[in-house]
Amino acid sequence: QVQLVESGGGLVQAGGSLRLSCAASGTIYSIDDMTWYRQAPGKQRELVASITRDAIRNYADSVKGRFTISRDDLKISVYLQMNSLKPEDTGGYYCYARIKERSVSRYAGYWGQGTQVTVSS
Repeated sequence: QVQLVESGGGLVQAGGSLRLSCAASGTIYSIDDMTWYRQAPGKQRELVASITRDAIRNYADSVKGRFTISRDDLKISVYLQMNSLKPEDTGGYYCYARIKERSVSRYAGYWGQGTQVTVSS
């Protein structure tokens, strides 16, 4: 069984930084794209940043130049470095990964439980 566990969220003042981590565990054979989403209160979940196996990165316009996504396939982890944080970055941050288990022929999508980021003004 595959699990994704996020960490690194917290309360920070505007202009500050946080680094989120997401570690995968289980009977993993291969990992495809890894993505960070966020959801603010009363709003739909939105893509923040994604990274492919070939390290091709994609960012939401609202975070370009401030956030950096990276991955470590040896540690089966994905990270989100968030700088120059703004109050509008507040929300639950969720890790999503497409993973192929050893006993399965296709990739499936898995979500973490989320970590809360609160940016005060």
